[in-house]
This record gives sequence, structure tokens and C-alpha cells, in this order.
Amino acid sequence: MKMITAIIKPFKLDDVRDALAEIGVAGMTATEVKGFGRQKGHTELYRGAEYVVDFLPKVKLEIAIAADRLEEAIEAITKAAQTGKIGDGKIFVSDIEQTIRIRTGETGETAL
Repeated sequence: MKMITAIIKPFKLDDVRDALAEIGVAGMTATEVKGFGRQKGHTELYRGAEYVVDFLPKVKLEIAIAADRLEEAIEAITKAAQTGKIGDGKIFVSDIEQTIRIRTGETGETAL
């Protein structure tokens, strides 16, 4: 089992959710976060004063998935989240040692 952590632009959340639903991904967790990478923020003008926005709003998605479905999930996220501009985000993949469904006690991939 794998854990996909994707950091995407907020307005792409619905597109990514729909793309994952199309390939049969049953669930995910989305969290509003702030951060920056190579983008390094930007300056904005507010009431005549210029200020720097260091941390930009992003959405962090966490998706637990069977290892054999990993590549199609990554492809779906990439296609749906890509704008071609700086700040599109990143995808991280890590291993999951164990999964337990609290309600039923199921473990492993059946708990996903």
C-alpha cells in the first residue's frame, strides 16, 4: 500500500477529485495549507501599500491506495492539477505499513 501526498493549487481541487473518482479512488483527505517552493511568494498592493505574500494558499491531498493502482492515480492527479505555470505543486509517495478500518477491524488493502 502507498500514501500519495499531493500539494496542489486550491482551484484545482474539484478537477483532481473528479479525475480520481473516474479511476475508482474511493476517498481522500484534503487540508488547506500554506507554503512556497521555487515560486517564493509574490508582492501585492493593498490600500496603496505594497506587501510580500511569502506563503501561498495550497491544498494538501492525502490518498491511501493499493500499490498496483499507484501509477494511474499519479497520472490522474498530474493531468488534472497541471496548469503549466509555476506553483502547480508536487506529489510525494510513501509506503504504508498497516491500515486498519476502525469500524470493522479490517486490515490491509481491504481497509482502504
